[in-house]
Amino acid sequence: MKRPSFVVAPSDYPRCLNVVGERITVLASGAATGGYEIFLQEGPEGSGPPPHQHPWDESFYVTRGEVAFGIDGEERVAKAGTLVHLPGGTAHWFRFGKEGGQMISMTSREAASALFEHIDREISPAAPDFPRLVAIAGEHDTQLAV
Repeated sequence: MKRPSFVVAPSDYPRCLNVVGERITVLASGAATGGYEIFLQEGPEGSGPPPHQHPWDESFYVTRGEVAFGIDGEERVAKAGTLVHLPGGTAHWFRFGKEGGQMISMTSREAASALFEHIDREISPAAPDFPRLVAIAGEHDTQLAV
């Protein structure tokens, strides 16, 4: 069965998910593409996930600002125009730099959108319940470093 083609203009974006202070828009879900997922991620200075790992590959293309990435214990700063690729199983984190930032991310399979939607539903950005966040991550094959 052939999946339909689609175009997602800014006026068609779905509701932005709030993932502990980071705004994530699902531009293409795995259900729509048949596999990979694409996201628009934006956040204020200092926002981003704790160190974690998951089995899917993930790539980030920084479109605005600077983003610090921790990759297997080493920190690198990615400026606008930089691509960062992380194979599945790579321990990583990131933090948006001064004045926040924006990036497009892509995963190699359907998984991250369900994780982001679950966190958006259950975790308050103002007062995150870290033990519950760890449990939700685990339900989606993601291990947070605690």
